Amino acid sequence: MTLLIPPRVQDIGFTVKRLLPSRLQQRVGPFIFVDHMGPAHFDAGTTAGDVRQHPHIGLATVTYLFSGAMMHKDSLGFHQRIEPGAINLMTAGNGIVHSERLPDDVREKNTSVEGIQIWLALPTEVEDCEPSFAHYPAEVIPSINLPNMSVQVLIGKAFDVESPVKTASVTTYLDIALGADTQYSPDFPQQELAIYVVWGSVTVNGELVPEFHMAVLDKDSVIATVSGANIMLLGGEPLVGERFILWNFVASSREKVRAAGERWTNGGFAMVPGETDWIPLPTIS
Repeated sequence: MTLLIPPRVQDIGFTVKRLLPSRLQQRVGPFIFVDHMGPAHFDAGTTAGDVRQHPHIGLATVTYLFSGAMMHKDSLGFHQRIEPGAINLMTAGNGIVHSERLPDDVREKNTSVEGIQIWLALPTEVEDCEPSFAHYPAEVIPSINLPNMSVQVLIGKAFDVESPVKTASVTTYLDIALGADTQYSPDFPQQELAIYVVWGSVTVNGELVPEFHMAVLDKDSVIATVSGANIMLLGGEPLVGERFILWNFVASSREKVRAAGERWTNGGFAMVPGETDWIPLPTIS
């Protein structure tokens, strides 16, 4: 039986469908957090949808939009607008702080904002690395057109092309549009893989995978459509060891995430230049 992971729908000022981590499975390859944001519209003259500055350790965040735009600012001094098709990759390492806000023009035009945000857990040998940020515009992301299938190779290698996005471990992340009556069998040896159905309806080994659900694949999985669909294929080589999550922190030990929480509460992180508002550590029972 194919493992299906249903979304947990949350309202954080806009609708978010969370797939990972799940009680059914914490991660797939390095993917330890997967959120489908929106689609959502935001009123002009408000701050709805803005995410105040907050910290991370032990992971890399990846933002990918289908529509709209977001503005990234971080404690390293980067200030970057992200638009559909581009990739923002922020490696937290031993600690970084960032904010994500909606540009004024997106609010004024009532533009729909929708996208996928993920966290990649870092291998233990580099989880305490220095933080960094990289932006990859849409025009450098490889696009492949095949019969009844088009693919954006966001991260990794597929169909004889390689994304320029650099990650700390072997990672595969594809945005795939499938036509009607199409079959696709991913072939990525030694990788854990899953699909997320953005829209449409697909089957995996003959089992229905509804919209907004994740299906964890095996090495012989066959993905098939009746009508068209858009899926995200994600995964990579398995990471060694456990990972612990506390709020926005990921680490190979409970002590590290707890220490990060204390550090944030005590003002031990460098903050985003020019910003004063921040999200306090939530009370965790």
